[in-house]
Amino acid sequence: MVSLRSVIKTRALAMVGADRPANGPPPPRQDDGLFGPRSAAWRVHGDLATMMIGGVGALLLQMLHPAALAGVWDHSDFRHDMAARLRRTAQFVGGVTYGSVERATGLIARVRTIHDGVTGELPDGAPYSANDPKLLAFVHVAEGLCFLDAFRRYRDPLMSRAEQDRYFRETAVVARMLGSDPAPETRADAVAFLEAIRPELRVDHRTREVARTLLSQKPDSPALAPLFGVMFDAGADLMPDWAVRMHGFHYPPARKTAIRASALGVVGVMRWVMRDN
Repeated sequence: MVSLRSVIKTRALAMVGADRPANGPPPPRQDDGLFGPRSAAWRVHGDLATMMIGGVGALLLQMLHPAALAGVWDHSDFRHDMAARLRRTAQFVGGVTYGSVERATGLIARVRTIHDGVTGELPDGAPYSANDPKLLAFVHVAEGLCFLDAFRRYRDPLMSRAEQDRYFRETAVVARMLGSDPAPETRADAVAFLEAIRPELRVDHRTREVARTLLSQKPDSPALAPLFGVMFDAGADLMPDWAVRMHGFHYPPARKTAIRASALGVVGVMRWVMRDN
């Protein structure tokens, strides 16, 4: 009889587009890739539960930028394709982090090619392009801060500032290869960039619809249903307070405490599920 743990593990890996069966061996490695097994990036990106929480927070933060939102609105069928979009993002992060140098550079080149076609006009008539260096920097910083903060909140609260800076220094390599400018190499620089770009961020009916579509996603297995709501709430709560307010979310202290306690429980379950024994 297939155990509930096995079902959840298989479904969770499928949800993020894992390259191997839940109990299968990892693919053979050609080299240590862009980072290597001792890197901060391997450590942070290797915790599936916190990456899922961080991914939700990053997407919510990113859609506050009019150009990032327009790319989703104009160039994707997000209402019916949100789950596939999440899988593609997870596959990209996983492939670039743990794949060989050849695979990582190939994935980056493919994304740049896709970005070539993501252009258009904002509602005010201003042009936008997914290859805009400053927009790429915003997308990178939003992801980096949310991935890192989810890891710190729910895995390693004592992670040193030096290790956090190391994470940004490592992932800046990918950001530059994608065309990001700037590509912050410390946490302080990432936070400063985010603060500097705040005046450009907006919320409108499109933001609310994309956020609603993201947060209403249902798993394809009932076994994962109890985990989804908790992870979505934890992802939203992960954003800076000003971004939470922009989205119109309301998390009083008691609600925050409940969300974080529930998320710690879910993260513990996910780690138990994902263990190899």
